Amino acid sequence: MKFKIVLMVSLLLFFRNTMAQDNVEINGFVRNYTGVLLNSSSEFSILQNTLNLTFAKQTDKVGFKVNPYLFHYSDSQLELGLREAYLDFYIKDFAFRVGKQQIIWGKAEGVFITDIVSPKDLREFLLPDFEEIRVGVTSVKVNYIKGNHSFEAVWSPVFTPTQMPKSDSYWAPEMSFPMMPTWDYSTSSKDLNLENSEAFLRYSFMGSKFDFELVGGHFFYDDPAIHLIKIMDTATMQMSGLVARPDYQRVTMAGGSFSVPIGGLIFRGEGAYYDGRYFQINNLMTSDATIEKDYVHYMAGLDYTWKGIKLSTQFIQEYIIDYEDGINNDEFENTMTFLIKKDFFREKLWVELFAYVGLNNEDALIRPRLTYAFADGFELMTGFNFFTGEEGRFGQYDDNDMVYVKAKYSF
Repeated sequence: MKFKIVLMVSLLLFFRNTMAQDNVEINGFVRNYTGVLLNSSSEFSILQNTLNLTFAKQTDKVGFKVNPYLFHYSDSQLELGLREAYLDFYIKDFAFRVGKQQIIWGKAEGVFITDIVSPKDLREFLLPDFEEIRVGVTSVKVNYIKGNHSFEAVWSPVFTPTQMPKSDSYWAPEMSFPMMPTWDYSTSSKDLNLENSEAFLRYSFMGSKFDFELVGGHFFYDDPAIHLIKIMDTATMQMSGLVARPDYQRVTMAGGSFSVPIGGLIFRGEGAYYDGRYFQINNLMTSDATIEKDYVHYMAGLDYTWKGIKLSTQFIQEYIIDYEDGINNDEFENTMTFLIKKDFFREKLWVELFAYVGLNNEDALIRPRLTYAFADGFELMTGFNFFTGEEGRFGQYDDNDMVYVKAKYSF
């Protein structure tokens, strides 16, 4: 693995001069990211060095982009990845993009509602930048633009699931089982065939007074449902073992989003309806401890700029239709976000506070940070991640409060 990584980086650097002669745009960054837990252990929550490269070229008829990255961790572990690698070509009013690509939909900040095409990398929860949380998908995207109207179709032949934290990670979600299960990952991937492909559609309108988009898709839900299989002792008819099997189920989704300026305010909204999604239940008397329910996820947000200070808030609600007792999720899950951001010294210093607040469990993730443009292309960032509460989406990580520093050079 290390040999392949060294070979790949060497080839990329070797071809850099060749590509530059062909007017290929080459940029990227080098970054060190160090985080320390604020609990009594004072352990390093992360020690990561990153090399991120982008090779791109665009003409009137064709184009391409390749974005490889390399993560090096404190334990000498190396991770080589390819965030995007696609080709563009244009025929009259149609634009085609083929290959691995990140596709961003919706109006919500820090929340995935109609942003359904690219799955997520949740190995560090929601802490990385969202360009790094989104995982590129191998797909074919077709755009047709006519005036203020845009039509987009995406077909993905390969199912790509959400990347979840390992069981020994700081960010492994809390899961309660009546006994320690044996994990069976036999259904965690899907066969590569036409039946398992995914399809998405989007129509958008961009006007001078408002804009909106309508989206839909038929796809595998990217987050796994954990099916539980009881192993019974035939002599005592008591449960002697438990098998946990992550699986991914087909869903059909329809939704949309909009943005409207009203005076000095910008009002945003977004919503999605899922026809069938699997939820965990806490009753092992059923066959697999999951249940299928329709589901709605929506958001209302306001943005306002006052004396150069950007202020933003969102109310997000998740609703399980035809709710039944025993489902691990609440019938209504309510969350709010808050953002305050201001620059100083002509955008050399940025001060920002972003917070998720879970209303059901009175938990929160509060993220203040400072970013200073120290020199041309070089920036320093320092911040905190504070988790509050004892349970819930954010409270489960109450022991993971951390301070971090990032040094980044972009070229």
